[in-house]
Parts: sequence; C-alpha cells; structure tokens
Amino acid sequence: MIQTQHINSAWAQKWPAPAKLNLMLRITGQRDDGYHLLQTVFQFIDLCDWIIFHPVENGRISLQKLIPGVLEADDLVIKAAMLLREETGYEQGVCIEVEKNLPMGGGLGGGSSDAATTLLVLNELWGLRLSIEKLMELGLILGADVPVFIYGYSSWAEGVGDDLKKISVPEQWVVVIKPDCHVDTKEIFLAKDLTRDSKSITIADFIAGQHQNDCLGVVRQRYQSVENALVDLSQFSEARLTGTGACVFAQFDTEKAATSAYHLLSKKWQVYLVKGLNESPLLSKLKKCSDID
Repeated sequence: MIQTQHINSAWAQKWPAPAKLNLMLRITGQRDDGYHLLQTVFQFIDLCDWIIFHPVENGRISLQKLIPGVLEADDLVIKAAMLLREETGYEQGVCIEVEKNLPMGGGLGGGSSDAATTLLVLNELWGLRLSIEKLMELGLILGADVPVFIYGYSSWAEGVGDDLKKISVPEQWVVVIKPDCHVDTKEIFLAKDLTRDSKSITIADFIAGQHQNDCLGVVRQRYQSVENALVDLSQFSEARLTGTGACVFAQFDTEKAATSAYHLLSKKWQVYLVKGLNESPLLSKLKKCSDID
C-alpha cells in the first residue's frame, strides 16, 4: 500500500495507463458462452494514457472531460470506479481526468489499461486494501485484457486471456503504425472465417519463433489500410498485428534501425517509436510510492 504520508501527493500525480502489444495470438477454441480460448503473449510499451484522480466531496464519480462519441456511463474508467465502490461499499466520489494518447480501436488496450489504472490507483487512494488477485477478478468483469494491466508484467496468457504467467522477453525497440481505421474487435471474433482451432504451443515454441496472430488474415482482408500498413512496415522488419488491430508493429534490435524506419514511415503514416517493457510503468510507479519492494 502507498504510505499514508504519500496519499495527498498521490492524488495530484499523473498515473500511467500503458499500451500493450500481443506478440503472438492463437485461438485454440471457444466456450459455450461465446468467449474464445486463447494463447497470447503480452508485453507493455512505453506509450501511455495519463490519468489524474481528483477527490470530491459530493460522492459523485465523473469524468473531467468526455471522450468524443463515448457516453460517460459507458466509459471503462467510470465503470471501473463504480465497480470498485460497489464491491467495497465505499461512499466517496472522484473526478477522473484522462489524457488520451492511445488510439481507440488500435489493439493497444487503451480502454482496458485505463480501467486497470483506475482500479489499482483508487484501491490505494481510497485505502480499500483489495488484493491484486481480487482486482484482477474485478477487472475481468470489465474486459478480458484488463487483468494483465493489473498484473503488471509481460505475460504468457491462456484461457480468455486471464490465466497469466510471468514471462521475460527481449525489451526491443518497436515501431507501431496506426492505420486510419477503427477495427471492431467483436466483428473480428464473430467472423465465420476466423481460425478457432489452432493447436496449442509452448513458451519454448514461441521463443523459437512461433508468433502467429490468428486474427491477421481476417483483419487484413476486411481493412485495406491495415494491409497497406503491413506491407510498408515489412520493408524494415517482420510486421505483425497486435490483438485484432488496427495497429501493426515491428521489433528492432537497435534504436538506430527503429528510428530510421520511424522517420521514413512517418511521412505517410501515424507512427510511434516505443520501447518494449517487461514491467508496466504503472507497477513501477506504484512500487516507488509504496513501502513494499
């Protein structure tokens, strides 16, 4: 827990909600309730939304500024705060300020990461003392990607993406392209031509180079701009899709090579130059504010 003397300053701080990449995504089956069974590898990158929590005295949970096209009640940040309060019976409110940097519909986990940061930080600021395991359980109610952002480490994930095992992967330089489209995750997972029976692999298989994304074929067929981004990025390194997209990415061994690709691609695309991280920036910040190593 954050030490008591740091609580007031913690309210005034900007808290990171980092992006993630899916370094591999296999769909191995589907449950009766419609959820898909997955194998995937999550790694964080140092591209973040930033969230500030403002204490209020009227007990209301609200956003300081709405995201265009998203009702306040539908925002995952609001849902996370409400869920936390419902679970604990806590009565105080909060006004949440979100600096949005992660593109929506990009497969980088922006909404899920915002929700995870809200759960983790309000758990501290409100003094609720819920365990990480309980917060991950609550996070799964909000979305399949929320638990990994709460867990805070690069992970080998199975089940619906919530059965997590810590994994260490190279923290390489990464170039990410955001095509000018919004990929509907639900549409992709409902697609009749989506592969749903991939053979399970092991971590050793992944490390040896098996990192296909079963959503890739469906997405590139339906979204021409994603296909075009993959073609352009593949001129510099192996181009891959994260999640259901729309973002595509490529890893580089050196900053120089990544920077060169970034500058050339930025003439045509919305591009990010980032670094892979095995520990979430949010977890790192929480550790610095905590009396627990």
